[in-house]
Amino acid sequence: MKANVTFPSAGLSLAGLLFTPDSHTGTPLPAVVVSHPGGGVKEQTASLYAERLAREGFAALVFDAAYQGGSEGTPRGLENPFQRAEDVRAAVTYLTTRDDIDPVRIGALGICASGGYVPFAAQTDHRIRAVAAVSAVDVSSLLVDGLGRTQGPEVLQALLEQAGAARTAEAKGEKPAVLNWAPESPEGLEEAPTLYREAQDYYRTPRGGHCNSTNEWPLRSIDHIAQFDPYARIELIAPRPLLMIVGSEADTAYFSREAVEKANEPKELFVVDGGTHVSLYDRDEHVTPAVAKLTDFFGQHLAG
Repeated sequence: MKANVTFPSAGLSLAGLLFTPDSHTGTPLPAVVVSHPGGGVKEQTASLYAERLAREGFAALVFDAAYQGGSEGTPRGLENPFQRAEDVRAAVTYLTTRDDIDPVRIGALGICASGGYVPFAAQTDHRIRAVAAVSAVDVSSLLVDGLGRTQGPEVLQALLEQAGAARTAEAKGEKPAVLNWAPESPEGLEEAPTLYREAQDYYRTPRGGHCNSTNEWPLRSIDHIAQFDPYARIELIAPRPLLMIVGSEADTAYFSREAVEKANEPKELFVVDGGTHVSLYDRDEHVTPAVAKLTDFFGQHLAG
């Protein structure tokens, strides 16, 4: 079953979907907050995972981040990691108010950029009893330093200059300058990192594209993103468990490996053989083992 819901986050109303098992008997359910990738919306891979988890007996809440999708906030598309983490906490708060949810059995799952936002939120929100990520990235490192850390500090300084100019232009009523999350066309991507070629194929085609996923983010987001370090205090999650899932062929897997290395026990890195960053979004042969692992993980750690 799927229901439209709304809940507040820092004064903004967020649009969500709550998935629940078809066979729900009325006993309060364990629940998982599922947070979408950067540039994504709730109807894409987040809902795929939520629906699968609901089949396994969990309530699963997906939502559009503030400024994005069907949620409130301007400028549209703003990517503020600190607000994104607050959205996760707000989703947990919303679940604790529902009679059909067990407030002491709530976990969270972050996909892609939310694989940084969810662990960051969980570091200080002890209501999140189990923490998981699929194809996690550190959005600051990805957008500021470049995939594989190929960009120098001068790139960040240039972006920050542009962010300041964009704020001034916005205050004068001008349309915010935007950048794309995913390339619009596959042309010229032959030598690009796999992530960008995959993102184009997922977000810019009928495979995963959605009308609410514009794939644009205001350039001034960078002055929020630059200061964000999702895994700096990841040890604070312990003694609650951490699970990070990656594809064996994902060029972003190093983010999860380094995060797990920094974390304290209990922690686990689970590798899906043959998987890439984006294949874990929707390819059944890779989503199925990921969901099976998540089912075991949340089943064990959110048990009644």
